[in-house]
Amino acid sequence: MTIVIAEPEEPVEPEENLVWRIVKVTPEIAEAFLSQASANRRLDLGQVRALAESILRGEWRLTHQGIAFDETGELLDGQHRLHAIIEANTPVEMLVFEGLPKDVFSVLDTGKRRSAADTLYSTGAKHLPLLSSTIRHVLLLKTMPNDRWSGARARVSNDRILAAYNEDKDRYEEAVTTGRELSKHLFASPTAAALGYFVTTEAAPAADIDEWISGLKSGASLDSGDARLALREVPRETQRRGSKRRMDMRNQVAIYIKAWNAWVEPGKAGELRLGRLRKGEKMPTPVELKFIR
Repeated sequence: MTIVIAEPEEPVEPEENLVWRIVKVTPEIAEAFLSQASANRRLDLGQVRALAESILRGEWRLTHQGIAFDETGELLDGQHRLHAIIEANTPVEMLVFEGLPKDVFSVLDTGKRRSAADTLYSTGAKHLPLLSSTIRHVLLLKTMPNDRWSGARARVSNDRILAAYNEDKDRYEEAVTTGRELSKHLFASPTAAALGYFVTTEAAPAADIDEWISGLKSGASLDSGDARLALREVPRETQRRGSKRRMDMRNQVAIYIKAWNAWVEPGKAGELRLGRLRKGEKMPTPVELKFIR
């Protein structure tokens, strides 16, 4: 690849006082840097926790984004990264810039934040918004099934989403394709259907998945007690925006899993209730059905 850089009409001299270096920033150094802050933005604690968790998982990478001080020594950029180092109590390497003009503060971090779908773009996968949403919710279901999947605690880094995709890309792509199709016949959103499909087939690969899918799509010749028929009859209004009966993602997935469990093990299902999780009710766990070796 050839990169052509246009020459400026007038020579551009670098800032005389601008210096940069790679520093292993410890929690103690982070505290010292933060003591030099003055006009930084309001602290987003959710962003701090997300960065700290990324550090603790070993996902931190040295990039061009680091810490910046102006010519007077005041901290211009990097307060969330510094607070995250303190929160994680773990040192990381980052670039530290000193001597920036004070007037650059107004243009720092004004670009569009990279989304998870943007991160997955290089993989060549299809339906990127749905794919990234599905992976994010699979991770949330596995790590915090009984907590809300919104707010600061439910943030999932782009690195985690990309790593999860690379570990199981075929199954994620299959789940997205199936979820898009199932959502045409069920109350569930494409993400909820894809998520439900992913976690149930992961737990029960020996189940007759084709029969499950065909029954949900057509509804033909299903007995009145068939869990697939019950799932098809859940009102579609439960996922529409503005609907008083609209369900959040956790409840949609819980209903899908309950129906799947009742279909895989009808003798253990008892009375099938496909509704919102009751207060204090935990997310159901998909029934396991493994191949016998």
